[in-house]
Amino acid sequence: MRPRTELLRFSLFALALTLAIPARAAADESPSRKDVQMVAPALDKYTQDRLLSDVWKRPGLSRRDRSVVTLAALIGRNETIALTDYLKLALDHGVKPAEISEIITHLAFYSGWANAMAAVVVTKDVFAERNIGPDRLPATSPALLPLNEAAEADRAKRVGDQFGAMFPGVCNTRPTFCSATCGCVRT
Repeated sequence: MRPRTELLRFSLFALALTLAIPARAAADESPSRKDVQMVAPALDKYTQDRLLSDVWKRPGLSRRDRSVVTLAALIGRNETIALTDYLKLALDHGVKPAEISEIITHLAFYSGWANAMAAVVVTKDVFAERNIGPDRLPATSPALLPLNEAAEADRAKRVGDQFGAMFPGVCNTRPTFCSATCGCVRT
């Protein structure tokens, strides 16, 4: 029993230490173009000639749309090293800060909370550098459109009429929306 207690104590200590150390954004480790040229000149050439010229200039998508897709791919794969540069590029290509915020939030549900949080760390610095404040971001609870009660009543009647035609004598509409012509049997 004693080794198990010590293992638990060590695990809790390791967890506390991990939580106490501030996370470093991987974006700090992004190599400069000169760094890439010194280590992998062919990679720099492919980046400039193929990726940034050929791929980004193809006519099928606008640069703005390519930026949205690229941000989604980088966040989804947790590729934070390249994220800083592509966030700046996205803003330059017309992607709004509110849209970037929504992309991160949306991807939390599809690519994982940790990936979204890592993107937040990197994006926070880019937003600060560009003087983008909370006033340019979406509300946490957006205002909903008003309910069109007449349209809802009409929809309920149509659904009830269709259901009544399929199952005579049964009405699936709420009593307040049940029409006299649906043929239901009220109890």
